[in-house]
Order: sequence, then C-alpha cells, then structure tokens
Amino acid sequence: MIKKLLIANRGEIACRIIRTARDMGVATVAVYSDADAKALHVRYADEAVHIGPSPAAESYLVGEKIIAAAKDTGAEAIHPGYGFLSENADFAQAVIDAGLIWVGPKPDSIRAMGLKDAAKQLMMDAGVPVTPGYLGEDQSVERLKKEADAIGYPVLIKAVAGGGGKGMRKVDAPENFEADLESCKREAKASFSNDEVLLEKWITSPRHIEVQVFGDSHGNVVHLFERDCSLQRRHQKVIEEAPAPGMDEATREDICAAAVRAAKAVDYEGAGTIEFIADASEGLRADRIFFMEMNTRLQVEHPVTEEITGVDLVEWQLRVASGEPIPLKQEELSINGWAIEARLYAEDPAKGFLPSTGRLEVFVLEGDRIETGVAQGDQISPFYDPMIAKIVVHAENREQAILELTSACADTCVWPVATNATFLACCLVHSEFKSGAITTGFIAANEQLLTDYSPMRQALTNTVGAAIRVREQPRGGFLAPNFRLNEEKRTLAYADIGDGPQPFDIAAPLGNTSVASFEVSDGFVLVDKGQSLHVRTAVRGTGQASAADGAILAPMPGKVIAVDVAEGDIVTAGQRLMVLEAMKMEHALTAPFDGTVTELNASEGGQVQVEAVLCVVEPDPE
Repeated sequence: MIKKLLIANRGEIACRIIRTARDMGVATVAVYSDADAKALHVRYADEAVHIGPSPAAESYLVGEKIIAAAKDTGAEAIHPGYGFLSENADFAQAVIDAGLIWVGPKPDSIRAMGLKDAAKQLMMDAGVPVTPGYLGEDQSVERLKKEADAIGYPVLIKAVAGGGGKGMRKVDAPENFEADLESCKREAKASFSNDEVLLEKWITSPRHIEVQVFGDSHGNVVHLFERDCSLQRRHQKVIEEAPAPGMDEATREDICAAAVRAAKAVDYEGAGTIEFIADASEGLRADRIFFMEMNTRLQVEHPVTEEITGVDLVEWQLRVASGEPIPLKQEELSINGWAIEARLYAEDPAKGFLPSTGRLEVFVLEGDRIETGVAQGDQISPFYDPMIAKIVVHAENREQAILELTSACADTCVWPVATNATFLACCLVHSEFKSGAITTGFIAANEQLLTDYSPMRQALTNTVGAAIRVREQPRGGFLAPNFRLNEEKRTLAYADIGDGPQPFDIAAPLGNTSVASFEVSDGFVLVDKGQSLHVRTAVRGTGQASAADGAILAPMPGKVIAVDVAEGDIVTAGQRLMVLEAMKMEHALTAPFDGTVTELNASEGGQVQVEAVLCVVEPDPE
C-alpha cells in the first residue's frame, strides 16, 4: 500500500482525497500556489509545498514542479484529482518515468479516449452504441457539408479534441452550416490547438446518462451503476443524481454492460466514467442511448455513486494503484436508495451568473454530506473554478432526496460572496425536475424563471421592515442577534437591497421567524432561501461594499476606472463615488448617506486589492 501521497490539485477534491488517505493511514502532501497559501487543503494535509504564482498555468499545470515536490517530500505516488493535469497522458507518463505511482489509468488509455473521433471508432469496434454521424479524415468544407445533409438537421459539430462545451455548435439549417463550422473550428483551434471536427445527429430530447466504471491491473472491470447529469448550464453540470430516474432494470443492464465493454476496450485501470447521450423522447430505451465520451479520471459527481453503493472510490483508487484487485465483485455491488448532488458556485445567477469573489464572512452549509475546499473566513480568489462546495444528500427514494436537498440549498448561508443556492433550490422544486423528465435544455428554456429572485428579496425585505422598530431604551435598541448599540435613543441601519442601501430603524431581535441572522463586524446579515440581506449600523456611517466607520471598501481585486469625487466634497446618499472594474464587470460604489468625503485613496487607472479602503465618508451630524 502507498505510504505517502501527493495530491496534484486544490480545493474540495484535494480535501476529499486527503480525508480518505488519512483514514487509510496514508501520509499526504499538498501543493499550493500563491493564492492558496492559506487554503483549507494546505492546512489539512500533513505537508505542503509551494509550486508557483496564482495563475494555474504557472503552478498547478506545471508538471515538472509537481513531480519535483513529490520527490523532495518522499511521496511515492501522485493523485491528480480532476481537472488540471488529471487527463494529461504526457504528465501521467512523466510521473511513471520518474519512478512514482500514478493514481489513474495508463497513459495509453488516456490517449485512446482523448480524441473523440478515435474514441468513437474504438467504441464502434467494441460493440458500444454510438450516435449516428461522421468522423472521417476528410475535413473539407464540402465533405462535411455533404455529410451533414445526409445526417439530417439539426446536426452537432463537435471538436475531436474538445471538452467542457468548447468547440461545439448546433446547426439548425443547411444555410447556417458553413458559418457555424468556421466558428467551431476557430474556437477548437484556440482551445485545443486542433481544429478537426466530427459530426453527430442532434438529439432532440437529450438526457446525459453516465456510468461509473472501475478497472484493475488484474484484468477485472466492474460498473457501479449510472448517474443522471442532465441538469446542465452551457454544457456544465449543475445537479447530478444516482440512479437515473426512469431507468428500468433491462435498460440499466444494457447500458452498464456497454460501459464495461468500453473500459475493457482500452485496458482500463482505476476510476473512469463512460458518458452517454440518451434520446429520451420516448423515455429511456437501450436502443436510443449512445456513447458520447469517456472521462479517464474521478468525476466531480462521484459522491452520489458512493452514497448509493457504500463504496469509497478514492480508497479503491489507492488500492488499485498499489497493485491490489478491485475490492468487490460485480455481483456484490447494488443500489441502495437515492442520492443527489448540487454544485454550489460563487456566482450571481441574477446577474448573468457572474462569478463572485471575496472573503467568506459567513459560510454555513447544510446537507448529509458537504464536500468543500473552503471554510468561514477563507478568501475566494478569481484565479480558479468558482465551485466552492458540493451539497450531497442520500435518502430512501428520489422524492425524499429532492425534499432534503431543496431544504439544504434554501438553508445555505454564505455572505458576502454571492452563490447560486437559490438557483439550485428553484431547479429542484420545478415540476419538470420533480417529474424526472428534464433534458439538458431545461435550464436554458427556464433560465429567466429560475433566476428571478425579486419575490424572495422582497419577502426578506418585508421581514426586516416588519421586525425593525424604534425601541426607546436608556442605552438604545437591541440589534439581532444580541448586539447592543451605544446610542442614547436610536440608530439608523442600512440594508443592501437592489441598487443601494435602504435605511431602517434598529429595534428588537427578529423574534419568531425562520430567517437566519448572523452578526458581522458592521451589523448583521439575514439569510433566507439562499438570499442574503446585509443590515449595517450607521454609528459613523457605512456604504455599499463598505466596512464600519464609513470606509468604502473594494469588494474584490480590480481596477479603478472612474473617480467622481475629491476629498472635502459633500455627497448625498446614493451618489456615485467611483467605479471599479473587476472580473469583467463594472461595480459602482455609492455614498450610503449624506456626508462629506474625508479621505480618498483611489485614483483612476489604479489597481486595488480586495477590502482596500478606497475612501471614507463621514455622515452629516444629526
């Protein structure tokens, strides 16, 4: 058995691997970039090695640094997690050539599944059903157009080296084909340095079904049943579940057997996933489920498979990489109950899913199983994937699992970083999702409904308005939760709602309400159904994206593109003070109340760090 393991990854998957390694008595080594110097996976591991600057291209994607870190610390093996270098055959080979154990499939297996056209031909030879289409060597526009006409529209153009939704175009009519082909090839060239494409028949009612497979060095391959990952946004999975709703035993047996044949065709070792596209226009049928691609690594959604089978897939990975056979035979594996996973992203669905960064002042999650790489007080940086947690539930049946996950998402309390918690809850309660009949187009068709949170925000505002009253006491009002203000009679508070802060009078605690409240440095935060409302005290004044004492803070790292005031200027509530550009979005910082600019630390064109004090507004005396 491996004695010391280096995890060539970060975030929740690094923490997930470390947890199992620790349970098995395996020592762990983390690697980290500048941005992750204080990250949870670094604190959690037995050792940690710095591997470079914050951009992944200069740290997590530099294989030489990772191998050197393993050798320097005496690690015997490298686990790549998912993403980054996990499906890089050259890196896998370099690890092996360095005399280390690669916790993953053979490099040749990765290469065999790396190009979609070659993989598709391999699957056809192995008797695995594939989507009707064209994957020939002739890449001329004329030939591709002719094949598309023969397949029939709509048709899908797909980059042979693609992934993550890049290099894909749906073409609805012949007159659009050449323009879409040119666009697809251009994107594929830029993303993968390979502009070759294949064509597939567009499935009109597509569901994304995938099968977890596992192989060892002794020739054994098993499946651990299927997952449904149909709830996607722009080809990125959002909610996954196991088993797949509507899957009968005969169809399950056929698709899982096909997945095992696919894995055996590439002499597969370790954890892998065979992804299928299903034409669900007449329900799930074996003759309408087609091979799409293979992911030669552990999947983000692997916890739902673990929950229904009782298997620790990371433990299996470490055992198989150490030369042991798969711990269980196929007949010893079975489905127990239902599991659903929701991916919690640091993003704002109400603002076009723009990513959100900053310090997690409040980070409280509910659920049977939480997989995360951050803790309260940690910083969300702009350098990496915005997924900050996976919320997983396991129940006796699908209806109960939906109910429990909906509750967990609604009870999510994260602030000031925005999340998609409300979006997730809205998806889960939608009748189409509950019916189990959703397709991969569900979110796109219902996005406006799923991202309109105005009723929830208004309800939360009404709760505050009903609860906050002036209470005349010798030492002032009482501010939930248990926060006393040093004012003689009354103090104003500001709740961030919509485009600017709204004033309220502070009074007693909220009392009997389901709304959660958390004390923060400049007031308190109310959270309900994933929506948060920040109520700030105005002892010296606060502003949007500000701290106490009237200091206007930068909500995230960025560039100041406009400054509208100077020191000594008199400003009114809501007046724009400056504009910050961050993560490709402009943020207007405004005056929270009438007052005077007493300090200005920002200039046009200057770069600022998160929570930097940009200016200070002193309120007018009462």
